[in-house]
Amino acid sequence: MSNNIPTRFPDLAPKGPSGELLLAAERAKTSFDVKDLSRFMYTKKWLDKMTQITEVLESEPAFDKTNRYYQSREEKISTSLWKDRRLTELVKEQKWSETETQIANFLFDQSTPFTLHYNMFIPTLRTQTTDEQKKLFLEPALKHHIIGCYAQTELGHGSNVQGLETTATYIPETNEFEIHSPTLTSSKWWIGGLGKAATHAIVMARLITNGKDFGPHPFCVQIRSLQDHRPLKGITVGDIGPKFGFNTVDNGFIMFEHYRIPHVAFLAKYSKVKAGSGEYVKPPNAKLSYGTMVFVRANIVMGSRFALAKATTIAIRYSAVRQQFVDAANPRKWDNKIIETPVIDYTMQQYRLLPAVAATYAFFFTGREMLRLYDLNQEAMKNGNFDLLADLHASSSGLKSLTTTMAISSIEDCRRACGGHGYSNFSGLGQFYQDYLPNVTWEGDNYILTQQTSRYLLKTFRNVVAGKAVPSEYNQTITYLTQYLENPKAKCPATKPADFLNPELILSAFGFRAAYGIAQVAEQIDRHGRTWNSMLVEIARISKAHCQFVLVRNFIIGLQADASLSTPERRPISNVLKTLSALFALYTMEQELAEFLLPGYLSSEQTAMLKAQVISLLDEIRPNAVGLVDAFALPDYFLHSALGKYDGKVYEAMTQMAEREPLNHTQVVQGYEECIKPLISQGQAEGRWRQDGLLQVASKL
Repeated sequence: MSNNIPTRFPDLAPKGPSGELLLAAERAKTSFDVKDLSRFMYTKKWLDKMTQITEVLESEPAFDKTNRYYQSREEKISTSLWKDRRLTELVKEQKWSETETQIANFLFDQSTPFTLHYNMFIPTLRTQTTDEQKKLFLEPALKHHIIGCYAQTELGHGSNVQGLETTATYIPETNEFEIHSPTLTSSKWWIGGLGKAATHAIVMARLITNGKDFGPHPFCVQIRSLQDHRPLKGITVGDIGPKFGFNTVDNGFIMFEHYRIPHVAFLAKYSKVKAGSGEYVKPPNAKLSYGTMVFVRANIVMGSRFALAKATTIAIRYSAVRQQFVDAANPRKWDNKIIETPVIDYTMQQYRLLPAVAATYAFFFTGREMLRLYDLNQEAMKNGNFDLLADLHASSSGLKSLTTTMAISSIEDCRRACGGHGYSNFSGLGQFYQDYLPNVTWEGDNYILTQQTSRYLLKTFRNVVAGKAVPSEYNQTITYLTQYLENPKAKCPATKPADFLNPELILSAFGFRAAYGIAQVAEQIDRHGRTWNSMLVEIARISKAHCQFVLVRNFIIGLQADASLSTPERRPISNVLKTLSALFALYTMEQELAEFLLPGYLSSEQTAMLKAQVISLLDEIRPNAVGLVDAFALPDYFLHSALGKYDGKVYEAMTQMAEREPLNHTQVVQGYEECIKPLISQGQAEGRWRQDGLLQVASKL
């Protein structure tokens, strides 16, 4: 028997009705124009670009995803570098803009050794360098003449940036800085792109000049030779090894041994060290760097939207195709024959998945609003107005925490909702979960970030109490705190389930719940002497409550204020989005019921009404389930999922992917001769498992 014939499945069709027909039937139920909803979210121009770029990538071997689920870590790094190099060539060949390049990276949907070059190294050089430094570092980086990373986290410190140990001591005699790693825990660790790819790093090190420590500052440091890529003298650098996920990126470590760099390596857009004297010049405003953090975190919110969109698209489409059991009370028929029920018809499946679809749209409206406020704030800061910055920074911190936590939880919920096949990598959800998971830690650990938000909330509450804060259009925190203080014993006015669909009632409920929590924490700290540490659980809760208010408000107000949704043609879209906004808000209330019941805002009777209305909304949204995820316009190339294919050919895709499993490329497994054959031979010799003997026994039975 040949040992190199791959396993092939028989050329059979799945049991009918096919997934293709089932999805077509689902799409026929949709009450709105799916493509128009896509245009509303992305614009036609962006969608056209995505289609064109998808066609290019699907024809490029370096962007082929066929073997993605079978590769070793070394193969993952190698093929990722191939993709990175080919992308730089395609940008020139196709004359792609920066936006088009971002779309290409989005569609590839896998981080690579160059990811931090684009996402952290270049943005830092753009925002924190002088004109001279832009020519020295930024221009070569944009041309890929140097490849960079962002080296902040250390083996012993991550979220506590002020605790970083790496030092950068100014040497006036030579006008240099000496970068040094004084302890084992000062080793930079987890740095994406550093392990093998980067030639340069933005190194966050403690600035020491004239004997004084000024805390962490950024330096652009060359770490490898531009001739042979070997580490430079005084540097120990390498890869930190395999991780839970994200194994297509060479996360690395680096240590410095009294390593000298030129004075110009100190990024001097805001603060400076004068050459020769070593005099430190403070930045004009310590808050200037906050704007960049707001931008990064607003984009993380939008990234969470895409993460949820991918997970829900896969799970909803598969749930419409996968059939299990027959619902005796409401049997599903096809061609006048009773068939098994698609799992999307089961209320529990809807309860697991439809709120996640609603959250995806909520993230869209909040991400859009955060970017709008970022632009407003940037203009205001140019004129010396920092009034919007504090609220925006606090909300962006808490929203980064909340949305990434929600996204990672929903990805896993979607995977589980796909049943047994969800456990296969072919679902597109397992490895995706692993690779998305770092989002809850990087750019600020999610629990640490809630403290930033809560400090602002408590400070604002104290200012409102003292009469030092005035409500404004751009600061809803002051507005809901003021309303609470005017009526701290308010009650929900709902008398029937449908009352919970009133947007004003919803916003009042979320505002009251957030304000009540803030007031309680303030009282414990300010009046009863509780320590910050002892209140951390409640501190996390008030950050979450505030950010849930922001998500709900942005969804509701975004729908009301968007003129493009008020046209007769888009009324069906507006209607379904309003229903989704209600589901998102009420499902969130149901999940957080204790915080609405504790202050007496909701009664037990109203709780029952709320729960009933959630189930009613699921039933209303159900016919549009597939249409709502189709509107995310995510091509099969992006999803790379057997379960989420647009055409519904789930089982065909599963078997085709299994055929490509390297273990199936031989008839007999490697190791048979050494491990399996001796055992079988021994059994045959002992006469216990001889085939002829078994046949004799069988013939007598």
